[in-house]
Amino acid sequence: MKGFDQQFKDLPDYILKITYQIWEDKDVEAIRDYYADTPSVSLPTPTRSPSGVIYGAEPVIKATYETLKMFPDRQLLAEDVIWIGNDEEGYLSSHRILSRATHLHDSAYGKATGKKLVYRVIADCACKNNKVYDEWLVKDQGAIVRQLGIDPKQYASNLIASEGGPDNAAAPFNEHTPCESLYKSPRLPKSNPGKTYAEILKAIMSSNKEAIEKNYDRAIQQFQPGGYVTHGRQEVTSFWNNLRAVFPDALFNVEHVSFTQEKDQPIKAAIRWSLVGKHDGQGNFGVPSGANVYVMGINHAEFGPRGIKNEWVLFDETMIWKQILMKTG
Repeated sequence: MKGFDQQFKDLPDYILKITYQIWEDKDVEAIRDYYADTPSVSLPTPTRSPSGVIYGAEPVIKATYETLKMFPDRQLLAEDVIWIGNDEEGYLSSHRILSRATHLHDSAYGKATGKKLVYRVIADCACKNNKVYDEWLVKDQGAIVRQLGIDPKQYASNLIASEGGPDNAAAPFNEHTPCESLYKSPRLPKSNPGKTYAEILKAIMSSNKEAIEKNYDRAIQQFQPGGYVTHGRQEVTSFWNNLRAVFPDALFNVEHVSFTQEKDQPIKAAIRWSLVGKHDGQGNFGVPSGANVYVMGINHAEFGPRGIKNEWVLFDETMIWKQILMKTG
């Protein structure tokens, strides 16, 4: 790849190797080598997550050290890298990680429990000239806290209290968070699996009752936020209907589309999306509060001969609760 170190044979190889070097080899300072100024503008790399946005290598280094202190044995098992791009326009990777870790030190999650955790993270990274210059990161915080015996709502409440109460707590990422996106998607074919999956999700969120029946395999396996795994169209329908019911008038936006079509592999798609609107419906997030809520989501999907066979849906339940509780107290 043009501009990349010769040790990296392609973009997935780059993502997997630098992730292993930083986390499992514990070469945290190497983040300075990979998170730097953008290829064309002297501006620190923005890293967005549901909790907010940070800039440049130093806060990423700090956050990495803090995580490794909590979970010193953390493994980052790469389930997949769905990617697009080229040397001229740059690359985008959507890296799905299954993390294994033991809660061995006191942390924001409370006193060390010694409990073993399994949870997912998806990181979308824009890369060019051996650098990550734009990033979106979604971690299944709901799965983490549940395994530690903490309800996601209670975790959000504790976090608000630790930050000085609703009037002083840091606002989660939302549509008003100032952050210039330097990344532009490379040119893609007009017809592609990513676009197909995006249209399916739009139809589902528009309450198209036939969208799941037509586009999902009867044996669909869906990995949901909170560490839950469900099977079959009925449970998939229930999941999406419940999300829409909680935010009935919220605007569903497809923020980014990517896909891979590789020999001897299923067709794969990755969608980064947002759901923006008021908490006006009854459901998994309690009684309607009227709170303005921004949901940052990333999905991965694998297609089989009878439609979507596997789907991974990731958003941070605790940051949804934080937005609700910052309004209701």
